[in-house]
Amino acid sequence: MSTIIYPSPIFGPIHSRRLGISLGINLLPADGKVCSFDCIYCECGFNAAHRPQKPMPTREEVAQKLEEKLQQMTTEGQLPDVLTFAGNGEPTCHPHFAEIIDDTIRLRNQYCPQAKVTVLSNSTMIHRQQVHDALMRVDNNILKLDTIDPLYINKVDQPVGTYDVQAIIERMKAFNGHIIIQTMFMRGEIKVEGEKSNEESFSVDNTGEEYVAPWLEAVKAIKPQQVMVYTIDRETPAQGLLKATHEQLDAIRDRVIALGIPCSASY
Repeated sequence: MSTIIYPSPIFGPIHSRRLGISLGINLLPADGKVCSFDCIYCECGFNAAHRPQKPMPTREEVAQKLEEKLQQMTTEGQLPDVLTFAGNGEPTCHPHFAEIIDDTIRLRNQYCPQAKVTVLSNSTMIHRQQVHDALMRVDNNILKLDTIDPLYINKVDQPVGTYDVQAIIERMKAFNGHIIIQTMFMRGEIKVEGEKSNEESFSVDNTGEEYVAPWLEAVKAIKPQQVMVYTIDRETPAQGLLKATHEQLDAIRDRVIALGIPCSASY
């Protein structure tokens, strides 16, 4: 099992399947993982295996390193398509997330005004007003909703704290369409190995009608500007996970499009 722990606070640029040339902004420590989920498919591994010793980068450090990198990319003539908040965990956990978003928008406007400011979030902090308001200011507010089944969420996404999926859906509605829903579809049967482990086998296949139909109803209620469905692309910390097939993802994508919502599928 190999995992990816990203440099902090800036990494890349990398080529994103969904976003293009992406300059990464990692608000978590460079030597470990800090996340309010402990997903069995996370490319950064399980939380317990990567406890950081270093602190989160400061707001000032993020702005300084981002400006230095954008200056370098300007000189090299290769500016990013997106500035993406991602990395070793949940970016909205940073205590100065909202202020860092403001700094990033300012630097984007100065150096690469065509680039989109993008946040990849698991949605666990969107009840915080400052986080909500900051996400309203970014171009791509990409929020995770893998399913609406609580048992599946507890086994696969493994929230570290309390997670009420119905409350999350209501908070997603509060973005009034300024939201892109991102959903991981996969197959397989595993024994969960994370911090909330148990010995029972569990099917992680969420491509069937019992998962897709209620998820589609939630998507319809949220009214996002776009949906991104995708599947496993890198090695995962839990064994036994399988990609959703092209046919499965295409079928789900087409059902979202039939609702009048743009949708892309990444294999």
